[in-house]
Amino acid sequence: MHQPAVIITGAPAVGPESTTLICPSCRAQVRTRVEHNSTTKTHIIALLLFVFCCWPCICVPYCCNSCKNADHYCPNCNAFIGSHQH
Repeated sequence: MHQPAVIITGAPAVGPESTTLICPSCRAQVRTRVEHNSTTKTHIIALLLFVFCCWPCICVPYCCNSCKNADHYCPNCNAFIGSHQH
């Protein structure tokens, strides 16, 4: 018996900045929309700043994108494409 070919595709590699790629959902060539979201790591950094008496600096991890994940979305169909974790 002849079995059809199976193509397995993984999530596209994305970085901290917007990137041009073909959306796996709508197949359009797009430049990704990036949303930076706080993670557990962001909250832990803020907690450590508080514990070590640097409480005036607690807001720094929430203002700095390098302490957050960069989630990429298709601007055409709003599908989640991937995440870059810092």
